[in-house]
Amino acid sequence: MEIWDTYDRNRVITADKMIRGEAFDNGQLHMIVHLCLFDSNERMLIQQRQADKAGWADMWDISVGGSALSGETSQAAIKRETKEELGIEIDFEEVRPHLTINYDHGFDDIYIIHKNIAIEDLSLQEEEVQAAKWATKDEILDMISKGYFIPYFPNFIELLFESRNQYGIISRDVEQS
Repeated sequence: MEIWDTYDRNRVITADKMIRGEAFDNGQLHMIVHLCLFDSNERMLIQQRQADKAGWADMWDISVGGSALSGETSQAAIKRETKEELGIEIDFEEVRPHLTINYDHGFDDIYIIHKNIAIEDLSLQEEEVQAAKWATKDEILDMISKGYFIPYFPNFIELLFESRNQYGIISRDVEQS
């Protein structure tokens, strides 16, 4: 059972908690985190969700994603999710989300990191991830158009690829902790 902190519209944590799957009360928001992991060949690591996963089963998605658990900061949540889903540890303590997207029931902090890692060095979370691979922007857009990838707006995928070059993100390799 996942327990989430709730936030107000100004991203201030409230005293309320909620259990994953419960209906949101009016104005109740929660935090989601995503990681886009890019390599030096300008490819994004993508993962395929398990066939029995609730929501977007068998679909390909960006590198890592999940909900922050109660008590977690954004950085702690993305560190945990990255370790759980891919089996790699990255220190996010000094890393800020590159983008935050607001949506009806919360906000989604999106981290963009450059790290060269071999697929065979990943340890995929069996319950959630069935496969991972590196993909170019055009390959991802093609997968979206064919219905194999979560149907993000193509402009969003393009923004992620363009953003990888901002603020020196692509120029440094993040150290594993």
